[in-house]
Amino acid sequence: MRKLRTILQYRYTFKVLLLISIIYIIIKNIIFPSYSHYNGDENKIYGYIKNYSIYDNYIKIYLKGKENIIVNYYYNDNKDINNINIGDKYIIYGHLEEPSNNTIPNTFNYKKYLKNKKIFYIFKSNRIELVKESNSILYYIKNNIYKRVRKIDAKGYILTFLLGDKSLIDKEIYNIYKDNGISHLLSISSLHISIFMGVVLRIINKISYSNFFKQIISIIFILFLIFIIDNSISLYRVGISYIIQSINRIFNLKISRKDILIISFIILVLLNSMIIYDMGFQFSYIISSGLIIYSRNIKNIKNKQQQRLIISILCFMLSLPICIYYYYQINLFSIILNIIFIPFISIIIIPLCILTFIFPFIYNILSLFINLLEYSNQLINSINIFTITFCKPNIIIIIIYYLIIYLIKNNYKYLILLIIVLCIHKLYSYYNPNFEITYLDVGQADSIIIKYPHNKKNIMIDTGGIADTDYLVTTNKTIPYLRSIGIIKINILILTHGDYDHMGEAINLVNNFKVEKVIFNCGPYNDLEKDLIKELDKKKIKYYSCIKELHLDQNKLYFLQTKEYDNENDNSNVIYTELDGYKFMFMGDASSTTEEEILEKYILPDIDVLKVGHHGSKTSSGKEFIDEINPKYSVISVGKNNRYGHPNKEALDNLEKSKIYRTDQDGSIMFKIKNNRLQIETCNP
Repeated sequence: MRKLRTILQYRYTFKVLLLISIIYIIIKNIIFPSYSHYNGDENKIYGYIKNYSIYDNYIKIYLKGKENIIVNYYYNDNKDINNINIGDKYIIYGHLEEPSNNTIPNTFNYKKYLKNKKIFYIFKSNRIELVKESNSILYYIKNNIYKRVRKIDAKGYILTFLLGDKSLIDKEIYNIYKDNGISHLLSISSLHISIFMGVVLRIINKISYSNFFKQIISIIFILFLIFIIDNSISLYRVGISYIIQSINRIFNLKISRKDILIISFIILVLLNSMIIYDMGFQFSYIISSGLIIYSRNIKNIKNKQQQRLIISILCFMLSLPICIYYYYQINLFSIILNIIFIPFISIIIIPLCILTFIFPFIYNILSLFINLLEYSNQLINSINIFTITFCKPNIIIIIIYYLIIYLIKNNYKYLILLIIVLCIHKLYSYYNPNFEITYLDVGQADSIIIKYPHNKKNIMIDTGGIADTDYLVTTNKTIPYLRSIGIIKINILILTHGDYDHMGEAINLVNNFKVEKVIFNCGPYNDLEKDLIKELDKKKIKYYSCIKELHLDQNKLYFLQTKEYDNENDNSNVIYTELDGYKFMFMGDASSTTEEEILEKYILPDIDVLKVGHHGSKTSSGKEFIDEINPKYSVISVGKNNRYGHPNKEALDNLEKSKIYRTDQDGSIMFKIKNNRLQIETCNP
């Protein structure tokens, strides 16, 4: 034991181990990356259930087979839900699907997210067959805990705070926590472990005063928590660190906090080298490392209130680059919010969750405080004056930022340098001298962004929208993308016409993003347009309809369709513009009838880039019209495997002389005009 203690206290031991682990990560992730053990054509798989989440018409099962795999099981009978137990072994029938990459740049990449967890396939199933029930007492306890939680009315927050499962938290509410910069409070962390361990240690103290006994019980309890809550990276870090600290106390190994953190890091990357790409892992280790590095500075502050404020500021500064990298914005007020909500959650919410789990009849009390938590967050979010948007940073900016953070430890004057770096990054999008025209992949819908050089003007043509669903493409895709490229407002929102797939999310956009003006098409307003106009009037946003020209700096947008028809599609705004000598045309859902009218009214030049009308329907893109404008590139905004069969073969035949891009096959398509040359980039699924 003495030799082991000597080795552990040698100043370079853990530094060498850390270096070896970094080399291991590079070799494992780059040279010998992980791969799937499935072929991809299996129609049945065998494994045991690690966990599951219940949704409206399906159950998401986390299955351990040859490897971890997600099963989406579409059930018909509620009995199927009641009979599923964690730990049971099943044969699952169905088919494997590869998860898709993000098709809009800088948005959530589900395929990478799963790959970081060593999950390579999603298995779609409508039949499962029990092979063997688990006889483990631990799984019996785990199943009963989960089933008890799911029967409680306030189960969303109980699942979150007790079991680390945020799947039942309303997405809109969670986005508000995220915008306010306090979403980390909904993750299992050292705060939760401290509360749980506080309860356990109180019980232990009444049983025994033996330090050895306390540490052993603590280790067993932490291992039990890790088994029950098996999807929280921050819990793994805290739990492993707690176990090492307990062993450290038992054998008096005198391992420092810094070295304990390094050991937990090494253990986790040995278990899964891809874990370094996980956002939770990055937050957890960067903030923990920073707090250890600054521990002496914090201890020198004697006033407890000042100390709490400094810790909150430090955590904010440490997490800032990660927040900007993933969310593209920061909330300065989150420093104060953390000071307010950490004790509120730790003293009130978490204990009430524990009590409600034990005594479900008191859920009304928990519900009262949860409503207060949500209402206060919504109120703060509505003010929205403390939020600053940044474009996506590159790795060099992030490294420079953390180097400066380290230098500030010994000299606070480096804060000025830090502010300068942030200001330079904030203004980065204004240095871009190029036009960028992006056709967003919004499914069977349309949405286009025209970004002017130096971020002078930004135009959006249509917002997209998926009817009969709660999914909001503007919240989940469009707005994050706009923020990631430095766009903080839309100067002109042009709605080609009043169909849902073109303007269905306009209200959500103007409620969550700054819009200066809105342009409608010709013809009477339909109900969707009238609802939007009510919101525009409330926000005092100007709007116009049936215009002929729009002047923007040295550019003009020509609206070629100003005649009124008896249907929305033919009334579509048809827009022509020339950007740095390149000619663009946007057809909305205009049919061949509109095309014929335009041909009679105008002499059109050859078009460089055509946004094909009506998703490539056979009612649009008539041969005479296409031959006249002779597009070099054609973009079809269309949903994958859509029920309409778009794009139509006849339309594709008419466009055969042009290079065709399709959002269902190519994802979002960006045309960048750089040095008077047209560059094309795609974001493939």
